[in-house]
Amino acid sequence: MKKLILLIGLISFNLVAAGPQSMAVIDRSQLSDAEITDGASFDKASQLEILAFAKALLESESIPEAQLPDTLSLPAKRIDIKSMEKVRQHFWQRLTRNYQLASISSAQGMERRIVKALSVDEFRQIVQQANVSPVRMAFHRTYVVEQLRLAALFPKTSSEISTFSDNEVTGEGFADRQFVLTFDDGPGPENGSTDRLMDTLNQHQLHAYFFVLGESFQRRLQQQSKEQLMDLYQGQCVGSHGWQHKSHASWADWQNSVLESLNLISKTIPDSYSPSFRPPYGQRRADSGAFFKQYQMPVVLWNIDSQDWSQKVNTQQASDRVLTLMLLWRKGIILFHDIHTKAPASVDYLYTLTRNAGITWQDCRRGEITKTQ
Repeated sequence: MKKLILLIGLISFNLVAAGPQSMAVIDRSQLSDAEITDGASFDKASQLEILAFAKALLESESIPEAQLPDTLSLPAKRIDIKSMEKVRQHFWQRLTRNYQLASISSAQGMERRIVKALSVDEFRQIVQQANVSPVRMAFHRTYVVEQLRLAALFPKTSSEISTFSDNEVTGEGFADRQFVLTFDDGPGPENGSTDRLMDTLNQHQLHAYFFVLGESFQRRLQQQSKEQLMDLYQGQCVGSHGWQHKSHASWADWQNSVLESLNLISKTIPDSYSPSFRPPYGQRRADSGAFFKQYQMPVVLWNIDSQDWSQKVNTQQASDRVLTLMLLWRKGIILFHDIHTKAPASVDYLYTLTRNAGITWQDCRRGEITKTQ
């Protein structure tokens, strides 16, 4: 009976994405430095988020290997220790670099010239001595588990945590404080959340990437004219999320899914068409790089996940989560979903709060998302 239950559990696991069992959320109104008024306050908050994540990462190194299945909510056989350690070391390098950037930016005048360059070992010592608020630590302890869970599954279960080729875009090549907005799974029905999101983007003159599902795009085209869809996506960039929301790692017809959806987009809204692909769940084949290079098609992943699709995460929590991760990673690709109702309010909140913080929002029409990799 126990073997049967375990088998059912493993089968069920393979049918879903490699997402977290619990998601990190935070109420930033509980933080004394919650308000981002300018570049200096952005960098001060950034330092604190970097220290908090690093402290949680440091704690994770003490977890006995025997406890990892319970900590990561994974069967022991699914945990790739080498992959997890590789990601952990990559994080330490990024955190050290980000802390240095935040320190230089927040220093004044001559102080900027004397900010000491840090090694990873020196940064780890700073982290050990740091005092971090319980609110931040609660968020980052959960977020570290999210990330290590993805790392433990990679590459057998692919995700945004790492790449297979240099054709896969993560946002790590962006300049400091440079971000791009991306939206998955649309379009929704007419006059729904996709349309409201467009109003928000146009209001703030933001130009984002939309990775649409072929079947949803076709359904909307059956309800509206080609000209109406051209108007809807005017000023935005539209790539493929596949024909159906189905993992491209195990779908025999995955290449047709990509090409058919892009063909429909390019013929319908040529001015907004972007020859780019985002895999559902971030899952794709390890050997798919040659196919995407053949068609000069970047695979656009992400490093800041709003988790706005979850009913367990409300609009303010999604907004605060994204802001916290922007402060932590200091650059990158932000993932929202335009078929859900949270994205318009979250985008408005983030833009308004950070508009004086030295943030650069990429204009998708310039193709920077691939040029900066």
